[in-house]
Amino acid sequence: MTRLFGTDGVRGLANDRLTAPLALKLGAAAATVLTEHADVSKRRPTAIIGRDPRVSGEMLAAAMAAGMASKGVDVLRVGVIPTPGLAFLTDDYDADIGVMISASHNPMPDNGIKFFSAGGRKLPDAVEDQIEAAMKDLDETGPTGTAIGRVIEEATDAQARYLAHLREAVTTDLSGIKVVVDCANGAASEVAPKAYAAAGAEVIAIYNKPNAFNINDGSGSTHMEQIQRAVVEYGADLGLAHDGDADRCLAVDSRGNVVDGDQIMAILATAMKETSSLYDNTLVATVMSNLGLKLAMRREGIEVRETQVGDRYVLEELGRGGYSLGGEQSGHIVVPSHATTGDGTLSGLMLMARMAQTGSSLADLALVMTVLPQVLINVPVSNKALILDDATVRTALEEAETELGDSGRVLLRPSGTEEVFRVMVEAADPEIARKVAGRLAAVVSAV
Repeated sequence: MTRLFGTDGVRGLANDRLTAPLALKLGAAAATVLTEHADVSKRRPTAIIGRDPRVSGEMLAAAMAAGMASKGVDVLRVGVIPTPGLAFLTDDYDADIGVMISASHNPMPDNGIKFFSAGGRKLPDAVEDQIEAAMKDLDETGPTGTAIGRVIEEATDAQARYLAHLREAVTTDLSGIKVVVDCANGAASEVAPKAYAAAGAEVIAIYNKPNAFNINDGSGSTHMEQIQRAVVEYGADLGLAHDGDADRCLAVDSRGNVVDGDQIMAILATAMKETSSLYDNTLVATVMSNLGLKLAMRREGIEVRETQVGDRYVLEELGRGGYSLGGEQSGHIVVPSHATTGDGTLSGLMLMARMAQTGSSLADLALVMTVLPQVLINVPVSNKALILDDATVRTALEEAETELGDSGRVLLRPSGTEEVFRVMVEAADPEIARKVAGRLAAVVSAV
């Protein structure tokens, strides 16, 4: 049976796979599991629910609130807020549960439900499995009378609390920096421009007028051509692009060149090392990060610890080792001293702070790392579980690694959601990368 929870919560086509009745039941089950050890003699369990602006979020947030209230949980709805803002508010309001209704960078017809435990931390797989199991045996009845949970619509101070937190996290004066921010018509549409302006930057906001239907539509961190063009047109020092729920940030320098998550991590890691705030001089990244990041960090005396793909695995490693910086090439950057999950607005503030502190352009800062050419081929397969055990594939992989030596890298991994196997090759010479990747893809396809 297919697991309900994916790599980042429950996600699917809204009102098809992800329906209001499912959200209602999921909310009741989550309330049961996540408040199991709450001391109700001191106070009633509480939950915070936020969403991005997509139209189905209104429906799903209402259903989720109803499900939780039916199990005696008081619910505070905070309206449209970035995912990292919801995680922060879960802790700031001292709530037992946080719920974010968002499909992140996915198109408008999709939506998703992400849960956070007390303190604003993502749930481990085992707890998600408990919630899924609880849905099967859920008692449709619940507390009655005064024991029913209350639903408080739209907290009035939620956004202000999150903005104050961001300002406390990055206090550097950004006066003199002109930034274009692409809000993807998403959850950052109000917050990100306000946060950057409050820090002193001159802000030009684009795609910051959500209408419930235009989130991620030709904009944001998955459509970088928009902000590349805007930065050059406005003569800005840099551009920052967020996704629909603003847990990602990608950048563009003044010439319109993309600065991806690996490069942002390299910039921030070297800055934190200088101030002795990079714990154990270690950066956490995933296996999909460019080899150029590891080579640059080695030169700077910084160790890179690798995890499997997914910000949840980066978070787990950060917590396990007590490390202070991690992230993904896609722009999820995590700074545990200020956030419990990736925070795109915080990343943008820290990147501009580094520019202000050094007097350097983003293009100059990005020179800390040379991005090696990377070729990624998605190969449709009949059974992805068999690929790495195939002798022909193993032999081809060994030959490719020998051919590339220390100047390149090969990564073979299954997709988390499709019957697809990903072949990724990096090399200093792009032609060699293409040749090796094509050869490996052909071997994988033949299995």
